[in-house]
Amino acid sequence: MDQVSSEIITFYENRYDEAARLERRPQSRLERIRTLELLREVLPAAPARILDVGGGPGAYARELLADGYRIRLVDLVPAHVAQARSGEPPIDAVVGDARDLPEPDASQDATLLLGPLYHLHERADRVRAIREAIRVTRPGGPIAAAAISRFAGPVDFAATARFDERMLAESRRLITDGVNDSSIGFTVAYFHRVAELLAECREAGLADVVIHGIEGPAWPATEAAGTGPNAETIFDAALHLARVYSSEPDLLSASAHLLAVGTAPLG
Repeated sequence: MDQVSSEIITFYENRYDEAARLERRPQSRLERIRTLELLREVLPAAPARILDVGGGPGAYARELLADGYRIRLVDLVPAHVAQARSGEPPIDAVVGDARDLPEPDASQDATLLLGPLYHLHERADRVRAIREAIRVTRPGGPIAAAAISRFAGPVDFAATARFDERMLAESRRLITDGVNDSSIGFTVAYFHRVAELLAECREAGLADVVIHGIEGPAWPATEAAGTGPNAETIFDAALHLARVYSSEPDLLSASAHLLAVGTAPLG
């Protein structure tokens, strides 16, 4: 196991509760709602076979199981796999690396990469992970790959009143370097520009790629509102805007997360 993988496993097993993440904050609630909406728009009809790569403890996998899909989850973190297997309903889950998936060629009707791309520093590794998703997906099957937007961190710190001189310096650095400074709080990660994500998907061979902004441009307002008197009104407005501007090119980079949706090439 390489050092990067080891650091990621240590972070999620000892320092961070991924199982609770999607309900913890307004931004995360937006992420969950919009990711599921986007997936349900592009996935083939149940009971199609879906491979959930980097699926963590299984938050999305369980939703898709409830929809009638046949799900297999692959995650780098053994604790996540154990949580996925032991939850209700239990998920077919195995430990694995997105760069070398333990699945046969064209064995899946669709593949999800909702975590791996932003934990791979090197472009070659990210492209390799997308190619692996293509390899295991039947020709014409959909593939969805998530990324963290380059400027999400500084915007988040500003919206939640945590912005300081250190974050100001980080904001300037991110203009030219997307590698996360893990001393600030998150683990090994890479933050994408929209054009960069699109280029990596195309280099890997993904066809018909469309980039979506998952949370939309108003997600910082939901964080700033907190639990105040207008919180739910602002959240509802942000959700509507996320839907309306989902693939609007001029607003994509304002979202906290990006979702590249394409298909495994025919032939």
